[in-house]
Amino acid sequence: MTTAKTTRPADPTVSRGRPASKQPRSSRATYRCAECGWTAPRWVGRCGECQQWGTVAEAGAPTAGVTVARSVATPAQPIAEVAADAASTWPSGVDELDRVLGGGVVRGAVVLLAGEPGVGKSTLLLDVASRAASLDRTVLYVTAEESAAQVRLRAERIGALRPRLMLTAETDLATVLGHVEMVAPDLLVVDSVQTVASDAVDGTAGNMSQVREVTASLIRVAKARAMATLLVGHVTKDGGIAGPRVLEHLVDVVCQFEGDRHSRLRLLRAVKNRYGPTDEVGCFDLTESGIVGLADPSGLFLSRHESPVSGTAVTVTLEGRRPLVAEVQALVAESALANPRRATSGLDSSRVSMILAVLDRRLGAGLARRDTYVATVGGVRLAEPAADLALALALASAHSDQPLRRGLIAVGEVGLAGEVRPVTGVERRLAEAARLGFTHAIVPAGGPGSFLNGMAVLEVPDLATAIAGAMQPGDGTVSGHR
Repeated sequence: MTTAKTTRPADPTVSRGRPASKQPRSSRATYRCAECGWTAPRWVGRCGECQQWGTVAEAGAPTAGVTVARSVATPAQPIAEVAADAASTWPSGVDELDRVLGGGVVRGAVVLLAGEPGVGKSTLLLDVASRAASLDRTVLYVTAEESAAQVRLRAERIGALRPRLMLTAETDLATVLGHVEMVAPDLLVVDSVQTVASDAVDGTAGNMSQVREVTASLIRVAKARAMATLLVGHVTKDGGIAGPRVLEHLVDVVCQFEGDRHSRLRLLRAVKNRYGPTDEVGCFDLTESGIVGLADPSGLFLSRHESPVSGTAVTVTLEGRRPLVAEVQALVAESALANPRRATSGLDSSRVSMILAVLDRRLGAGLARRDTYVATVGGVRLAEPAADLALALALASAHSDQPLRRGLIAVGEVGLAGEVRPVTGVERRLAEAARLGFTHAIVPAGGPGSFLNGMAVLEVPDLATAIAGAMQPGDGTVSGHR
């Protein structure tokens, strides 16, 4: 007896060879990195492209569609007929900031100011807001980290109380935009963008989605109202700007505010600038009564000695297009350790190690078995190769305990073969040194000549010649035993 074989009705939701719990690949949610945009079919803790941790989040199911052209409200016009008044600049009242921005604040521009905690970002922007308000411009200062009373006390301390400087303490983006509509400011300051949150985006303030939405909303309002906007940004422990990398692409200008918290000197650099150069540097002096721009900061980087001291050398570094005279100090001492100490402050440690190796190998200085301490004066950081020659002269002077000539500056890059290589802007450096009263200079061969701006210039091809010409008359040796 045969039994009839029953067939079950086909389930349209189940396809052949695939379990019902599995969905087609086209309807799965994808995961995207907030830093670089890398996508993955499943969640991973580390991005496979930029290698950042915790940046991959669900981006939702992919949608397929066709973008349809829409009607144009404002037709395109020849570029020569576009009005340039919308991109005109106005002075902020802080000359050093205007120098970095390229002449002043541009209407509708969005500037991101980043720096480490305690470096003075809020103090600088409060001073900028006060000076702009004193020039008959309406300024709205939004503090999302401090209370209004705290900002008011700081403003009173630095003398920033102005009738046209409006202050509010808000952390909600919609409320901030409401204040903008009510006040209609010429300048908006938000401190900081990582502490403002939007109700339209999930998550707490400071996460990548929130920072992106807050910044994009503020940029839209700034462009629509031709309102200059200054945003304060936090930095990570590596020194980068916190938040998604796209944040730096959205804004018009990215500035880094740098400085050692143990020093009063602060430097403002433009990392990105759509309206001006990126090679300008602003110098500020952070005092108890506020922050002051330094038009001539060279005196901060020099020490005063009644008599010549060994182990000191002066160089001229270019911070952007501005020459700054700085002093390098070195100390060489007998070491009681198997591995001698190498301590640096204000200089690149790898660069110092290279100069020590050149002095040992090419000149037989014998510094490999001695403790070496190298530092700059005034908290300035010397990163360009033009300071190599001054560093080598300071080490040679400290090792031989012989002071260098009075009124001497040294500019040049030192190569691994012991040669002194040319650097850019030699005449500009020497002109700044001559203005400050220096009378002698040692530069690479092929320079401006034996005399320039009243200075006696010695051109040297190698490090040995430079050391012999830099020492006080009567001793030009740098040997390990005197």
